[in-house]
This record gives sequence, structure tokens and C-alpha cells, in this order.
Amino acid sequence: MSNNDNRFLLKYAGMATQFLVAIAVAVWGGMQIDKWLKLNTPLAVWLLPLLIITGIIIKIIKDTSTKK
Repeated sequence: MSNNDNRFLLKYAGMATQFLVAIAVAVWGGMQIDKWLKLNTPLAVWLLPLLIITGIIIKIIKDTSTKK
């Protein structure tokens, strides 16, 4: 592999790691919020990760798009 290939591999591996950690933290935080608010329906467990996924997808699109 060339140096350029390694750079891209590390870039996307870092993005994937950020994505997984953010989802895990969002699910854990949603569970804590639901427990704190004593909700019967796991509302925060669904909404918080959905917001995080939306934000991360927007970030990935901006980071990987070609700059004009």
C-alpha cells in the first residue's frame, strides 16, 4: 500500500470509530434520560441516536465531498 492509501484508510477508520462511539454514547445517554424522566416508552433511546446519526452523516458528507 502506498502512503496515500494508508492516509485514506486511517481517515475512514477514524470516521468509523467516531461513528460507533457516538452511537454508543447516544444510546447510553438516551437510556439514562429515559430512566431519569421515568418514561415507559424509550423515547430518548430512539431520538438521541437518530439525531446523532443525522449529524454524523452530514459531517461525513462535508468531510468527503470534493472541494471546489
